[in-house]
Amino acid sequence: MIYHIVPLAEWNADPGRPYTPASLTEDGFVHCSPDEETTLAVVNAFYRGAPRPLAALLLDEDRLTARCVWEAAEAAPPPGVAGGTLFPHVFGPVDRAAVQRVLEVRWDDEGRATGLF
Repeated sequence: MIYHIVPLAEWNADPGRPYTPASLTEDGFVHCSPDEETTLAVVNAFYRGAPRPLAALLLDEDRLTARCVWEAAEAAPPPGVAGGTLFPHVFGPVDRAAVQRVLEVRWDDEGRATGLF
């Protein structure tokens, strides 16, 4: 399983179609993370100002029809993530059938992501 972060309203916007985030057009792939700990580090580095609630999609790689490639971060990984960590990149729309769970990001009083529920 891999994780993808998305504002919940964006995920729910077009439930009858595969999910196509802006990064697919901008970067050529959908950014994902390998585990919950890395996902939380990514949220704290890049998504603290994103619209809330913020969701983590738990994706089954085997149910994706698009190619998934594990690659190193282009720049240094976010704080709290070891150098050399590989990130799954999905090179096409995310099939909704691949989404096994939709979890919500839990925040502390200082605006840091602390868990998924």
